[in-house]
Amino acid sequence: MITKLELKNFTTFEKLDIEFSPRINVIIGENGTGKTQLLKAAYALSHTLKISSEDIETTLTKRLVNIFMPLDDKLGKMRKNGASENASMTITFDSDEFFKCTFHTNSQKIAVQSNQNYLKYKKEPVYIPTKEVLSFMKGFTSLYAKYDLSFDQTYFDICTLLDLPEMKEGRLSPKAKWAMDEIEKICKGKFVFYGGGKVTFKTSDAEYSANSMAEGFRKAGMLSRLLETGAIEPGVSGTLFWDEPETNMNPKLMRLFVEIMLELSRHGQQIVIATHDYVLLKWFDLLQDEGQADEIKYHTLYLEENEIKRNSTLIFNEIYPNPIDEAFGFLVDQEISNDMGDLGK
Repeated sequence: MITKLELKNFTTFEKLDIEFSPRINVIIGENGTGKTQLLKAAYALSHTLKISSEDIETTLTKRLVNIFMPLDDKLGKMRKNGASENASMTITFDSDEFFKCTFHTNSQKIAVQSNQNYLKYKKEPVYIPTKEVLSFMKGFTSLYAKYDLSFDQTYFDICTLLDLPEMKEGRLSPKAKWAMDEIEKICKGKFVFYGGGKVTFKTSDAEYSANSMAEGFRKAGMLSRLLETGAIEPGVSGTLFWDEPETNMNPKLMRLFVEIMLELSRHGQQIVIATHDYVLLKWFDLLQDEGQADEIKYHTLYLEENEIKRNSTLIFNEIYPNPIDEAFGFLVDQEISNDMGDLGK
């Protein structure tokens, strides 16, 4: 479980540190404040399942480049422009294990510092990117491995996890089964994974191409499959990162997603979400249950004097600045203004 992330002179960040809740973290901020960059940085540094101490510098360098896709595929291009010091990224886990990597403009690979127990951290994180992948999953992993595609590695990673075989039914947790059943009810059917990226959608009396289903349903199908394979397994798997889950999603689905996220967090799943959506943000506030010891930490990224800064709070009404709420307020004000104008005619 991640407790803290520190970024210095990395991409758009001059100096940023963020302490995470062990349960749910919601990242908000205007465009260009680095929400996706923050999620990807934490994801890249916590993904150590297949990295050994012998090749960690080379492997993680390649991973950073493939996830962030800097200009000319050069590591040094991820160092903040005009910075006088090296770029650095430091992640700390709940057992006080830490990992730090540094690089400068001309670096060919990162330099690594970590304490002795870091490499024992084996919980594999999950990153769900903004765009769903079921519509182009067939053959994608083979193409990605062979050709230079305009997709970052988070898309390859998620396709690989979705193509895993399902867990034995006896190993699925009751909460995973509950979430999968609820998704099947609201979608009125189930996405079926045949392997090799072939995915269909089955109802009680017919089978369809996954591409024929609404994108919001395909996102729901991704979540259900990650639970079915055990890629998301509360208390066992690593942190779940989800970038803008609300994209092309029906508001009715948003409530179910928030209910599932809260239930997973109650059983040991750490979650980090980035969002622009008022409805999704408000559902977290409305469905938070003090009796279940729910904890939702809101982190706002904002630009001040050309530097990205952060405010964090556990209280919804104390989110500041809150561009999502402000935009909703402007909308309400405009509606009132229009109605008053009609009355005045």
